Amino acid sequence: MKSKDCVAMILAGGQGSRLGALTKKVAKPAVPFGGKYRIIDFPLSNCVHSGIDTVGVLTQYQPLELNTYIGSGIPWDLNRNHGGVYVLPPYQSAKAGVWYKGTANAIYQNLVFLENFKPKNVLILSGDHIYKMNYAEMLKAHKESGAAITIAVMPVPWEEASRFGIMNVDEEGRIVEFEEKPEKPKSNLASMGIYIFDYEKLKQYLTDDENDPQSANDFGKNIIPAMLKNGETMISFRFEGYWKDVGTVQSLWEANMDLLDDDPKFDLFDKNWMIYSRNITRPPHYIGKDSEISNSTIGEGCLIEGNIYHSVIFEGVIVGKGSKISDSVIMPGAEIGENVVINKSVVGPGSRILDGAVLGSKSESADKSSLSSKCTDDIVLVEGGAVVEKNKEVAPGSMIEG
Repeated sequence: MKSKDCVAMILAGGQGSRLGALTKKVAKPAVPFGGKYRIIDFPLSNCVHSGIDTVGVLTQYQPLELNTYIGSGIPWDLNRNHGGVYVLPPYQSAKAGVWYKGTANAIYQNLVFLENFKPKNVLILSGDHIYKMNYAEMLKAHKESGAAITIAVMPVPWEEASRFGIMNVDEEGRIVEFEEKPEKPKSNLASMGIYIFDYEKLKQYLTDDENDPQSANDFGKNIIPAMLKNGETMISFRFEGYWKDVGTVQSLWEANMDLLDDDPKFDLFDKNWMIYSRNITRPPHYIGKDSEISNSTIGEGCLIEGNIYHSVIFEGVIVGKGSKISDSVIMPGAEIGENVVINKSVVGPGSRILDGAVLGSKSESADKSSLSSKCTDDIVLVEGGAVVEKNKEVAPGSMIEG
């Protein structure tokens, strides 16, 4: 079999506990985003645009919906005879069945898969980031440098740098030091969790790491420090575009709100870099004669009789008469009754908000001047399939579970 220049491996098995009730039944990369997508659509689309046609998606926690969604990879043009997309859950070996113990162990358990393609390079990605990136440019820089590993980095505000793994680099972009969430960072170049490895080096370090009983089997905690210690050539690849880790309710809400800016930080309408997804065929949305909608996206198959301001509404949502929705994300198939007020909320798929209920601050929702405040510590979260009873008032910052 002909060797692949680069195979991508997407780490999509995390529990996503920081997303609360949204990930109780689904893997984090399968969470809806942006009115018609799933989070996993973004790295998959990036791979296709970058000319990478062989992708392994490593699943673990609540994988059924994610596995079904990916299927054979047709929406992303990844249904290939030699290559394509492969769902890679932990499996039973001759010795034992073992859950993925960490990011490095997850790749280690799939070395047999990689051997099938004998790649020269391996691209490792996270399945829960929203961004557009041409991995081909990063791969070109990696090959020209002859590095053992290339790590994508981006500048973050100095006051936030202590939240990230920080790469300290020399004038030529070579990584000379790595600090995991330092109290006093020496730079503001944060690791994006995007790596390109020379495959032979990757195998060597993963095998050594697996044989260390004290290891956490993690790229950031173990593999990268070991490579630095051994003097491997490690370079940084600087990324300047929009990138968002949507691993929390606050960041997921904020990333959706970013799509609604007058000059969006992240453009879903870029014809040169389309985000592909598996679409459900629905009729056009319907807007009632007395409805008022501004600065919002409305998905297919919606029936809107109420008012919507600065919100992302997914497909198949029903909004009853007299209801007001502002600064919110309403996920697929949710039903909003009549005279409901929803402000700064994330409503999960298939939820039902019955007549007269109030989610968040009732007074703010009627004041359009308060929209887009980007305050993220008072978001209401409703689990998919949950029911909020008639006239129930849900305080800002609450979580409603089914």
